[in-house]
Amino acid sequence: MAPAAAPASVRHAEEVMGTVFSFDIRGGETRAVRRALEDAVAGLHRVDALFSTYREDSEVSRLARGELTPDRCAPEVSEVLALAAEAERVSEGWFSPRYQGPLDPTGIVKGWSAERAARALAGVEGVCGVSVNGGGDVQLLGVPEPGRAWRVGVADPLRPGGLAAVISAAGVDGLSVATSGTAERGNHIADPRTGRSAVTDLVAVTVVGPELTWADCWATAAFAMGSRTGLAWLESLPGVEALLITAGDEVRCTGGLAARLG
Repeated sequence: MAPAAAPASVRHAEEVMGTVFSFDIRGGETRAVRRALEDAVAGLHRVDALFSTYREDSEVSRLARGELTPDRCAPEVSEVLALAAEAERVSEGWFSPRYQGPLDPTGIVKGWSAERAARALAGVEGVCGVSVNGGGDVQLLGVPEPGRAWRVGVADPLRPGGLAAVISAAGVDGLSVATSGTAERGNHIADPRTGRSAVTDLVAVTVVGPELTWADCWATAAFAMGSRTGLAWLESLPGVEALLITAGDEVRCTGGLAARLG
């Protein structure tokens, strides 16, 4: 018997939020899939218009200037502010939407946006798998084809073009991979206690978990903490695994990460 044909895929790349969001939707190219993709892309641009700190007319900019109150903002703004407050609580302040300065919840917006888009697309009839990659942070749902798992390469921050690990989503309905580090944008992660760039022994933290919204936040928080405190804290989070790489090329992992490698 001939092997079953791989399901058709719909792919798209969209420049938004200062990065590129890549979509890979498996299961067939139908009118419903195309319409859902168009809606997802439009949603990303709406989020950018609401949250961009570079746009004076965005609701977040107006909120930071005191021209708006949260109850007068779009529902997405209230949702993200609540999520950011929860991330700040869980991380004991190591993730913050303020960092001793004006309101800036953009640290959670990219992951939240990619996850929200992926979940909307996964609900379309006939779709068997979805991958949404927002600037290198990925939300995976379902499978790319029967009997095969999604696989995500984690870039090696000390060896450009190389991989530090490959994460497999085998048997998992919902898996995300998020990385915070210095390789792409230098040390852009702030220490919430000082508002200045975090000074740690790390060059990258990759977090693996079911939801990209949280994986993105936890990678940022753990990077600011440093390898020793960050690893211990990540170990305490249920359903979360992580890979930490220091400037001295030391790799530290949570205990259950091996089950995700493949």
